[in-house]
Amino acid sequence: MDRDKVHALISLLDDPNEMIFNSVEAALLNEEVDVIVELEKAWEDSENDVFQRRVENIIHNLQLKDVRSLLAKWVKEGAENLLYGAFLVSKYQYPDLSYDELNQKIDFLRRDVWLELNDHLTSIEKVRIMNHCLFDVHKYVRNNSNFFAPQNSYINEVLNSKRGNPISLCIIYSVVAQRLGMPVYGVNLPKNFILCYLDENMVGEDGKKEVLFYINPVNKGAVLGKREIEYFVKQQKLQFKPEYFLPCSNKEIIKRVLNNLMYAYESQGNDLKKNEILDLMRLFV
Repeated sequence: MDRDKVHALISLLDDPNEMIFNSVEAALLNEEVDVIVELEKAWEDSENDVFQRRVENIIHNLQLKDVRSLLAKWVKEGAENLLYGAFLVSKYQYPDLSYDELNQKIDFLRRDVWLELNDHLTSIEKVRIMNHCLFDVHKYVRNNSNFFAPQNSYINEVLNSKRGNPISLCIIYSVVAQRLGMPVYGVNLPKNFILCYLDENMVGEDGKKEVLFYINPVNKGAVLGKREIEYFVKQQKLQFKPEYFLPCSNKEIIKRVLNNLMYAYESQGNDLKKNEILDLMRLFV
Protein backbone atom coordinates (compact mmCIF):
# COMPACT_ATOMS: atom_id res chain seq x y z
CA MET A 1 0.00 0.00 0.00
CA ASP A 2 1.34 3.41 -1.05
CA ARG A 3 0.30 5.54 1.95
CA ASP A 4 0.90 8.88 0.23
CA LYS A 5 -1.25 7.82 -2.70
CA VAL A 6 -3.98 6.49 -0.39
CA HIS A 7 -4.02 9.68 1.70
CA ALA A 8 -4.26 11.76 -1.47
CA LEU A 9 -7.22 9.71 -2.66
CA ILE A 10 -8.96 9.86 0.71
CA SER A 11 -8.60 13.65 0.79
CA LEU A 12 -10.70 13.83 -2.38
CA LEU A 13 -13.62 11.78 -1.07
CA ASP A 14 -15.69 14.83 -0.19
CA ASP A 15 -15.25 16.38 -3.64
CA PRO A 16 -18.68 17.57 -4.90
CA ASN A 17 -17.80 16.59 -8.47
CA GLU A 18 -19.34 13.12 -9.01
CA MET A 19 -16.87 12.20 -11.74
CA ILE A 20 -13.92 12.91 -9.45
CA PHE A 21 -15.54 10.99 -6.58
CA ASN A 22 -16.33 7.98 -8.80
CA SER A 23 -12.72 7.89 -9.99
CA VAL A 24 -11.38 8.14 -6.43
CA GLU A 25 -13.79 5.47 -5.17
CA ALA A 26 -12.78 3.07 -7.96
CA ALA A 27 -9.08 3.61 -7.16
CA LEU A 28 -9.60 2.93 -3.45
CA LEU A 29 -11.65 -0.19 -4.18
CA ASN A 30 -8.70 -1.53 -6.15
CA GLU A 31 -6.51 -1.35 -3.04
CA GLU A 32 -5.94 -4.29 -0.69
CA VAL A 33 -8.11 -4.69 2.40
CA ASP A 34 -5.44 -3.20 4.71
CA VAL A 35 -6.33 0.26 3.33
CA ILE A 36 -9.37 0.09 5.63
CA VAL A 37 -7.17 1.15 8.58
CA GLU A 38 -6.43 4.46 6.84
CA LEU A 39 -10.07 4.93 5.88
CA GLU A 40 -11.20 4.37 9.47
CA LYS A 41 -8.72 6.96 10.75
CA ALA A 42 -9.98 9.46 8.17
CA TRP A 43 -13.58 8.77 9.20
CA GLU A 44 -12.75 9.44 12.86
CA ASP A 45 -11.00 12.73 12.02
CA SER A 46 -13.87 14.07 9.90
CA GLU A 47 -17.17 15.69 10.86
CA ASN A 48 -18.41 15.85 7.26
CA ASP A 49 -21.50 13.63 6.88
CA VAL A 50 -21.04 13.14 3.15
CA PHE A 51 -17.38 12.20 3.61
CA GLN A 52 -18.18 9.76 6.42
CA ARG A 53 -20.99 8.11 4.46
CA ARG A 54 -18.74 7.66 1.43
CA VAL A 55 -15.97 6.20 3.58
CA GLU A 56 -18.41 3.77 5.22
CA ASN A 57 -19.60 2.53 1.81
CA ILE A 58 -16.05 2.05 0.57
CA ILE A 59 -15.05 0.16 3.74
CA HIS A 60 -18.08 -2.11 3.40
CA ASN A 61 -17.33 -2.85 -0.27
CA LEU A 62 -13.67 -3.57 0.50
CA GLN A 63 -14.71 -5.97 3.26
CA LEU A 64 -17.19 -7.65 0.94
CA LYS A 65 -14.49 -8.00 -1.73
CA ASP A 66 -12.21 -9.57 0.88
CA VAL A 67 -14.85 -12.13 1.94
CA ARG A 68 -15.64 -12.94 -1.68
CA SER A 69 -11.95 -13.50 -2.43
CA LEU A 70 -11.39 -15.72 0.63
CA LEU A 71 -14.58 -17.72 -0.05
CA ALA A 72 -13.64 -18.21 -3.72
CA LYS A 73 -10.22 -19.49 -2.59
CA TRP A 74 -11.84 -21.85 -0.06
CA VAL A 75 -14.11 -23.30 -2.76
CA LYS A 76 -11.28 -23.60 -5.30
CA GLU A 77 -8.99 -25.39 -2.84
CA GLY A 78 -11.57 -28.08 -2.07
CA ALA A 79 -13.62 -26.63 0.79
CA GLU A 80 -11.97 -29.01 3.24
CA ASN A 81 -12.37 -27.05 6.48
CA LEU A 82 -16.10 -26.73 7.24
CA LEU A 83 -15.61 -24.47 10.25
CA TYR A 84 -13.50 -22.09 8.18
CA GLY A 85 -16.23 -21.95 5.53
CA ALA A 86 -18.81 -21.09 8.20
CA PHE A 87 -16.38 -18.50 9.59
CA LEU A 88 -16.14 -16.80 6.19
CA VAL A 89 -19.93 -16.52 6.02
CA SER A 90 -19.91 -14.86 9.45
CA LYS A 91 -17.08 -12.59 8.35
CA TYR A 92 -19.51 -11.02 5.86
CA GLN A 93 -21.49 -9.56 8.78
CA TYR A 94 -18.64 -9.40 11.30
CA PRO A 95 -15.51 -8.40 9.34
CA ASP A 96 -13.26 -8.26 12.43
CA LEU A 97 -14.21 -11.78 13.53
CA SER A 98 -11.30 -14.03 14.53
CA TYR A 99 -11.14 -17.62 13.29
CA ASP A 100 -8.92 -18.54 16.23
CA GLU A 101 -11.66 -17.43 18.63
CA LEU A 102 -14.20 -19.71 16.93
CA ASN A 103 -11.70 -22.54 16.83
CA GLN A 104 -11.07 -22.25 20.58
CA LYS A 105 -14.81 -22.48 21.31
CA ILE A 106 -15.12 -25.61 19.19
CA ASP A 107 -12.07 -27.12 20.92
CA PHE A 108 -13.63 -26.34 24.29
CA LEU A 109 -16.68 -28.41 23.28
CA ARG A 110 -14.42 -31.14 21.89
CA ARG A 111 -12.51 -31.42 25.19
CA ASP A 112 -15.75 -31.70 27.15
CA VAL A 113 -16.91 -34.62 25.02
CA TRP A 114 -13.45 -36.24 24.89
CA LEU A 115 -13.30 -36.47 28.68
CA GLU A 116 -16.32 -38.80 28.60
CA LEU A 117 -15.20 -41.03 25.72
CA ASN A 118 -13.21 -44.25 25.73
CA ASP A 119 -12.13 -46.81 23.12
CA HIS A 120 -14.71 -49.41 24.16
CA LEU A 121 -17.83 -47.38 23.35
CA THR A 122 -20.11 -48.21 20.44
CA SER A 123 -21.05 -45.59 17.86
CA ILE A 124 -24.47 -45.11 19.50
CA GLU A 125 -22.86 -44.67 22.93
CA LYS A 126 -20.47 -42.05 21.55
CA VAL A 127 -23.39 -40.14 20.05
CA ARG A 128 -25.27 -40.27 23.36
CA ILE A 129 -22.27 -38.66 25.06
CA MET A 130 -22.09 -36.02 22.31
CA ASN A 131 -25.80 -35.32 22.75
CA HIS A 132 -25.52 -35.05 26.53
CA CYS A 133 -22.62 -32.62 26.28
CA LEU A 134 -24.06 -30.36 23.56
CA PHE A 135 -27.75 -30.38 24.45
CA ASP A 136 -27.95 -31.12 28.18
CA VAL A 137 -24.75 -29.54 29.50
CA HIS A 138 -24.19 -26.68 27.03
CA LYS A 139 -27.90 -26.26 26.19
CA TYR A 140 -27.68 -25.85 22.41
CA VAL A 141 -31.19 -25.59 20.96
CA ARG A 142 -33.07 -24.58 17.84
CA ASN A 143 -34.05 -20.90 17.95
CA ASN A 144 -37.82 -21.39 17.79
CA SER A 145 -38.68 -17.86 18.92
CA ASN A 146 -36.83 -16.23 16.01
CA PHE A 147 -36.26 -19.09 13.58
CA PHE A 148 -35.79 -17.07 10.38
CA ALA A 149 -33.44 -14.45 11.85
CA PRO A 150 -30.09 -14.00 10.06
CA GLN A 151 -28.11 -14.57 13.27
CA ASN A 152 -29.12 -18.24 13.21
CA SER A 153 -26.83 -18.67 10.18
CA TYR A 154 -23.79 -16.92 11.65
CA ILE A 155 -21.68 -19.52 13.46
CA ASN A 156 -20.20 -17.01 15.92
CA GLU A 157 -23.70 -15.91 16.98
CA VAL A 158 -24.79 -19.53 17.44
CA LEU A 159 -21.72 -20.38 19.52
CA ASN A 160 -22.40 -17.32 21.72
CA SER A 161 -26.18 -17.65 22.11
CA LYS A 162 -26.35 -21.48 21.80
CA ARG A 163 -29.40 -20.99 19.59
CA GLY A 164 -29.46 -21.67 15.88
CA ASN A 165 -31.18 -23.27 12.94
CA PRO A 166 -30.80 -26.94 11.92
CA ILE A 167 -27.81 -26.41 9.65
CA SER A 168 -25.80 -24.26 12.08
CA LEU A 169 -26.36 -26.79 14.88
CA CYS A 170 -25.31 -29.56 12.48
CA ILE A 171 -22.12 -27.72 11.58
CA ILE A 172 -21.10 -27.41 15.23
CA TYR A 173 -22.03 -31.03 15.92
CA SER A 174 -20.20 -32.51 12.92
CA VAL A 175 -17.04 -30.39 13.39
CA VAL A 176 -16.79 -31.44 17.05
CA ALA A 177 -17.52 -35.08 16.18
CA GLN A 178 -14.96 -35.24 13.38
CA ARG A 179 -12.27 -33.78 15.64
CA LEU A 180 -12.97 -36.70 17.94
CA GLY A 181 -12.59 -39.21 15.10
CA MET A 182 -16.33 -39.79 14.69
CA PRO A 183 -17.43 -40.05 11.01
CA VAL A 184 -20.37 -37.62 11.25
CA TYR A 185 -21.33 -35.65 8.13
CA GLY A 186 -24.13 -33.41 6.93
CA VAL A 187 -27.10 -34.63 4.90
CA ASN A 188 -28.67 -32.01 2.65
CA LEU A 189 -32.29 -32.92 3.36
CA PRO A 190 -34.86 -30.38 2.10
CA LYS A 191 -36.92 -28.55 4.74
CA ASN A 192 -34.47 -29.79 7.36
CA PHE A 193 -30.80 -30.58 7.71
CA ILE A 194 -29.56 -33.65 9.53
CA LEU A 195 -26.38 -35.67 10.04
CA CYS A 196 -25.33 -39.19 9.22
CA TYR A 197 -22.91 -41.46 11.04
CA LEU A 198 -20.92 -43.57 8.58
CA ASP A 199 -20.15 -47.25 9.12
CA GLU A 200 -16.38 -47.49 8.75
CA ASN A 201 -16.58 -51.27 8.33
CA MET A 202 -19.15 -51.31 5.51
CA VAL A 203 -18.41 -50.10 1.99
CA GLY A 204 -21.04 -49.99 -0.75
CA GLU A 205 -20.72 -50.96 -4.39
CA ASP A 206 -19.61 -47.41 -5.21
CA GLY A 207 -16.64 -47.78 -2.86
CA LYS A 208 -18.06 -45.33 -0.33
CA LYS A 209 -18.85 -46.03 3.32
CA GLU A 210 -22.43 -46.93 4.16
CA VAL A 211 -24.57 -44.85 6.51
CA LEU A 212 -24.94 -46.52 9.89
CA PHE A 213 -27.67 -44.18 11.21
CA TYR A 214 -28.83 -40.57 11.14
CA ILE A 215 -28.75 -37.84 13.82
CA ASN A 216 -31.17 -34.95 14.23
CA PRO A 217 -29.53 -32.18 16.32
CA VAL A 218 -32.74 -30.15 16.35
CA ASN A 219 -34.30 -32.95 18.41
CA LYS A 220 -31.41 -33.17 20.92
CA GLY A 221 -29.46 -35.52 18.66
CA ALA A 222 -32.19 -38.14 18.21
CA VAL A 223 -30.90 -41.18 16.34
CA LEU A 224 -32.91 -42.08 13.23
CA GLY A 225 -32.95 -44.94 10.76
CA LYS A 226 -33.43 -44.80 7.00
CA ARG A 227 -37.16 -45.52 7.38
CA GLU A 228 -37.66 -42.30 9.38
CA ILE A 229 -35.97 -40.30 6.61
CA GLU A 230 -38.10 -42.03 3.98
CA TYR A 231 -41.22 -41.20 5.98
CA PHE A 232 -40.17 -37.55 6.26
CA VAL A 233 -39.54 -37.29 2.50
CA LYS A 234 -42.94 -38.87 1.79
CA GLN A 235 -44.70 -36.69 4.37
CA GLN A 236 -43.20 -33.54 2.85
CA LYS A 237 -44.28 -34.74 -0.63
CA LEU A 238 -40.73 -34.58 -1.92
CA GLN A 239 -39.38 -36.57 -4.83
CA PHE A 240 -37.11 -39.35 -3.57
CA LYS A 241 -33.47 -38.62 -4.40
CA PRO A 242 -30.35 -40.57 -3.32
CA GLU A 243 -28.68 -37.40 -1.97
CA TYR A 244 -31.39 -37.09 0.69
CA PHE A 245 -29.86 -40.14 2.37
CA LEU A 246 -26.14 -39.58 1.77
CA PRO A 247 -23.44 -37.29 3.20
CA CYS A 248 -23.03 -34.02 1.33
CA SER A 249 -19.93 -31.90 0.74
CA ASN A 250 -18.79 -28.94 2.81
CA LYS A 251 -19.35 -26.81 -0.27
CA GLU A 252 -23.03 -27.83 -0.35
CA ILE A 253 -23.39 -27.08 3.36
CA ILE A 254 -22.02 -23.54 3.11
CA LYS A 255 -24.05 -22.88 -0.03
CA ARG A 256 -27.18 -23.81 1.91
CA VAL A 257 -26.14 -21.54 4.81
CA LEU A 258 -25.90 -18.69 2.32
CA ASN A 259 -29.26 -19.64 0.84
CA ASN A 260 -30.85 -19.45 4.30
CA LEU A 261 -29.24 -16.05 4.83
CA MET A 262 -30.53 -14.78 1.51
CA TYR A 263 -34.11 -15.68 2.43
CA ALA A 264 -33.67 -14.24 5.93
CA TYR A 265 -32.68 -10.84 4.53
CA GLU A 266 -35.37 -11.05 1.88
CA SER A 267 -38.01 -11.59 4.57
CA GLN A 268 -36.69 -8.47 6.34
CA GLY A 269 -36.95 -6.46 3.14
CA ASN A 270 -33.19 -5.89 3.14
CA ASP A 271 -32.53 -6.05 -0.61
CA LEU A 272 -28.94 -4.80 -0.30
CA LYS A 273 -27.81 -7.67 1.92
CA LYS A 274 -29.96 -10.16 0.01
CA ASN A 275 -28.21 -9.23 -3.25
CA GLU A 276 -24.77 -9.30 -1.65
CA ILE A 277 -25.39 -12.81 -0.32
CA LEU A 278 -26.71 -13.83 -3.74
CA ASP A 279 -23.44 -12.59 -5.22
CA LEU A 280 -21.48 -14.81 -2.80
CA MET A 281 -23.68 -17.79 -3.73
CA ARG A 282 -22.57 -17.45 -7.36
CA LEU A 283 -19.14 -18.65 -6.26
CA PHE A 284 -20.68 -22.09 -5.70
CA VAL A 285 -22.20 -22.57 -9.16
